[in-house]
Amino acid sequence: MKQVKGLRLLVLGGLVAVVAAAFVIARTSGPDPVTTTGARYTVTVTADRSAVDIRVDRGEADTVTVAAVMPAMGHAVPEVTARKAGPGHFVAEGDLFLMNGAWELSVRLAGPRSGEETLTLNALVTD
Repeated sequence: MKQVKGLRLLVLGGLVAVVAAAFVIARTSGPDPVTTTGARYTVTVTADRSAVDIRVDRGEADTVTVAAVMPAMGHAVPEVTARKAGPGHFVAEGDLFLMNGAWELSVRLAGPRSGEETLTLNALVTD
């Protein structure tokens, strides 16, 4: 009887350790980047609760704006202008996301050579 109880405690302790390790790995791995391509631009977007990082992989954009919608919850956030952080790199900061979850992002890009285009993509937003 004592062996069964000891075995149960050992298994339970192992499960707790596995869950804790998975939680730590998930929290430190960060959000996954999403790449989407349109007629004029290709972008790679990484989104978390505090910022949206936009890398313009194809096309030349001078301005980038981001709008966010969470269809499942009926949330919509006004468009935010991203600041240029470097060549082909823009960052939108502010209150873009009201909560964690699946968001639909509209990234509007404009430049004198590539013109204007809006790309839509889905992103899983976490803290």
